[in-house]
Amino acid sequence: TTWHSNDDDVYRAPPIDRSILPTAPRAAREPNIDRSRLPKSPPYTAFLGNLPYDVTEESIKDFFRGLNISAVRLPREPTNPERLKGFGYAEFEDIDSLFQALSLNEESLGNRRIRVDVADQAQDKGERPAG
Repeated sequence: TTWHSNDDDVYRAPPIDRSILPTAPRAAREPNIDRSRLPKSPPYTAFLGNLPYDVTEESIKDFFRGLNISAVRLPREPTNPERLKGFGYAEFEDIDSLFQALSLNEESLGNRRIRVDVADQAQDKGERPAG
């Protein structure tokens, strides 16, 4: 008797859906986002946290390549306009682009694992007044 008899495969393991494995690339997994948190109408804005201080609009657009990005805002320190605050906002043209952008949460940009989340609509209308 041989251990490898292919003629009667009585038991065959079901195919593995690799997208649900924890080792699957994050892009292959459905983002763990509660769709009810997504805005119902534009602007479709993502908050970007833990950004490298040398990040540029171009590097943000490159990070979200393939998505319909319409604007990037990178707030600067009022006392030192050369220095970024380390967070920003990316605005998308459609809800699907925002949803896909959220799946990039914790991905690396430069040497940082950045945070991508739904921006609060209230403070999204402009920066909060200092004071």
